[in-house]
Amino acid sequence: MSGNVSQEGNGKVSRVIRMGTRKSQLARIQTDSVASRLKELYPDVRLEIVAMSTIGDKILDTALSKIGEKSLFTKELENALERNEVDIVVHSLKDLPTSLPTGFTIGAILQRENPHDAVVLHPKNAGLTLDSLPEKSVIGTSSLRRAAQLKKRFPQLEFENIRGNLNTRLKKLDEKDDYAAIILAAAGLKRMGWENRISQILGPEDCMYAVGQGALAVEVRAQDRDILEMVSVLHHPDTVLRCISERAFLKQLEGGCSVPVAVHTEVKGSMLYLTGAVYSLDGADCLKDSMQTCVEIDNKVSESAQECVHVAVTANNISSSALDAAEKLGMNLANVLLDKGAKDILTTARKLNDAR
Repeated sequence: MSGNVSQEGNGKVSRVIRMGTRKSQLARIQTDSVASRLKELYPDVRLEIVAMSTIGDKILDTALSKIGEKSLFTKELENALERNEVDIVVHSLKDLPTSLPTGFTIGAILQRENPHDAVVLHPKNAGLTLDSLPEKSVIGTSSLRRAAQLKKRFPQLEFENIRGNLNTRLKKLDEKDDYAAIILAAAGLKRMGWENRISQILGPEDCMYAVGQGALAVEVRAQDRDILEMVSVLHHPDTVLRCISERAFLKQLEGGCSVPVAVHTEVKGSMLYLTGAVYSLDGADCLKDSMQTCVEIDNKVSESAQECVHVAVTANNISSSALDAAEKLGMNLANVLLDKGAKDILTTARKLNDAR
């Protein structure tokens, strides 16, 4: 059994599970929420939270898309996982690459919070929307995906980079006059208890979201059968299917943090709907399409000893045919866009971004 075992005074042996997290307030809130779910489900387990700083937390003066790939916020946590210093790590799913290092897997994807982006206005612009802000207003966002879509949709506005965790970005917005508004994930604001700062939620017609946005993921060592089984009850089936299709779409496109790729998914009845798009950095070029597939949940979970892993997600308690269908949907949609020339758009976007 992995995890530590501690002897309690009453002679009872209780299991200690160490949870790794980033030090930011949002990361702590997210980890605490997963911890409290686990406590409810397994009252005998003792949880210890181990907080660490990651490269992404330390380099605050450079645009995220310039520092490179997605492991920015995950590398140190995975190193701790590899060295058995922690047993599970809680991440925002959108920070996790579509392929994980050997030996790691996503053992749980929790029910998704609102995945859309939100507009947070400078207090002096209270009551306005992106449409009604004065021309040439500067909007802060650290995401190429948001900037590309919003430049196309709101050509009268200007978009500039803003970095830092949620607290830092809100402070930069409120205390200076540099930005008329900033764009943040609604999910993070909600988890921080700052929903009252949301002036506008951007629907898919304005701005589609990032792959995995709004969902929390629990990363574990793939060989820790007992821990995998323990966290697997946290899986939310609809969220898992949506996120697998989104991750498969991104993986097939070979997109990472440094290219503008956006998605929108829905499960209605037994159908899974996926819309995906790629953009040039200025939003002028865009390829977008939608597809759907049936994800009838049959109760045949993967019985094979060799379990199925879909884009680094292990979900043995969810119908394997539904998982396969979701993954295939993402790949098929990516192939449709690649046939239409998505590769060129992404290559150009990457080169331009690297040259900045």
